[in-house]
Amino acid sequence: MNAKKISFKTLLVSAAVMISLVGCSSQTKNTNSAAEPTSSATAPAETATATPAQEEAAAVEYPITIKHAFGETVIESKPERVATIQWANHDVALALGVVPVGFSAANYGVQDDSGLLPWTKAKLDELGVATPNIFQDTDGLDFERISDSDPDVILAAYSGITQEEYDTLSEIAPVVAYQTKPWATTWREQVQFSAMGMGMQAEGEQLIKDTEALIQEGASKYPQMKGKKVVWVNFSAKDMSKLHIYTPADPRGEFLIELGMEYPESVTSQITDPAAYSLQLSAENAEALNDADILIGYGDESLYEAVKADSLLGKIPAIQRGSVVFIGNGTPLAASGNPNPLSIAYTLDEYLALIGGAVDKLNE
Repeated sequence: MNAKKISFKTLLVSAAVMISLVGCSSQTKNTNSAAEPTSSATAPAETATATPAQEEAAAVEYPITIKHAFGETVIESKPERVATIQWANHDVALALGVVPVGFSAANYGVQDDSGLLPWTKAKLDELGVATPNIFQDTDGLDFERISDSDPDVILAAYSGITQEEYDTLSEIAPVVAYQTKPWATTWREQVQFSAMGMGMQAEGEQLIKDTEALIQEGASKYPQMKGKKVVWVNFSAKDMSKLHIYTPADPRGEFLIELGMEYPESVTSQITDPAAYSLQLSAENAEALNDADILIGYGDESLYEAVKADSLLGKIPAIQRGSVVFIGNGTPLAASGNPNPLSIAYTLDEYLALIGGAVDKLNE
């Protein structure tokens, strides 16, 4: 469907000529992309066996216009070749039965050199894909490799791309970007907008319903979580002078609320930008966490002991009673804190068991 598409190298030359004519200067690219080197073999786009929802999607009217933080993207016809960049957007495509022609490797939580988290690997195996095309873009998006994958659409609904990166990607193919701010896309929005970009709205709606049912079923096994005050907060053994909190606008915080918990007002009152995904507090303001029944963050037992021994942080009630969930840094479970349908299905039981155990400490 990209009859007019030119090579990325030619595109760069043309862009350079245009820049010289208007006297613009180039800018250095900056990205928070997830990437690791791995196989360069390109897997063809695949779709799952046709379902009633897919038959309904076949009747989708084009063009589709998707509004986002950088303006709007127009999808002229059904994309046959889907590429994704940065974190977990490929998992949404895979959950919908579509194998991307290229995607960014996971750069966190991977236990080997594959660039694949276990739920991604499991889904690729299910779809019969042994050598996916994985972009190496840790130090910046690899625009040439992305272009070489010859996509009809690029999914980046959960990402941190800049305006400059969006503009460059848009020269390759239409880009589905995030709605408001970088890294603040919920798992539902990831599904919703990625599905729109692939012309699979009906399938996306069904995936959301199926995932919601899975979450509700899991949470129902831990009724003690309902209504408990929770905060996702990260401590650093190297610097106990400050706290890093993921807000309810972050997918990690939003998911905790979906499980039936809530952030205390003592924390939400500190948030000046409702769309911001994180909040920094000094240890002197650690009393903002006093109303939390449980705390969740990245770390291990040694970090917990260091926090407990700190003269300020050790006074936080949840720290004193041990109603905390410290998730091993760099593990698959830690990576699943930014949820998507595949990671939710793979880690939900383990995650709920840890949270339920922390809540139980309130009654000890």
